[in-house]
Amino acid sequence: MADTNEFFSTYLPEKIAAQPDLKTMGAVFQFDIKNAGNWTVRLDGEDTAGVSEGTADDANCVITTDKDTWEGIIENPGKAMQAFMMGKLKASNIGLATKLQQILD
Repeated sequence: MADTNEFFSTYLPEKIAAQPDLKTMGAVFQFDIKNAGNWTVRLDGEDTAGVSEGTADDANCVITTDKDTWEGIIENPGKAMQAFMMGKLKASNIGLATKLQQILD
């Protein structure tokens, strides 16, 4: 599954529902994927957790990349560090970005 829209519309919401501990990670992530769109992933509480299309004014971490790079990462999460080191993946909060491994695995 290496499709950005499927990842945010199906895979990730199902994963959050199946793993309640993700709901309380304590952060709001915004994904800006060039040539694909923007998504907000709320992992800031049991009642507010979920995925929605669009941006968030209260994002704690903004992830920026392009569609090809992102789809490579969701296909093989190990590529995230390489993309980051090459400047193809950017994060506004590195500490929170490292927690994203939990949603990719």
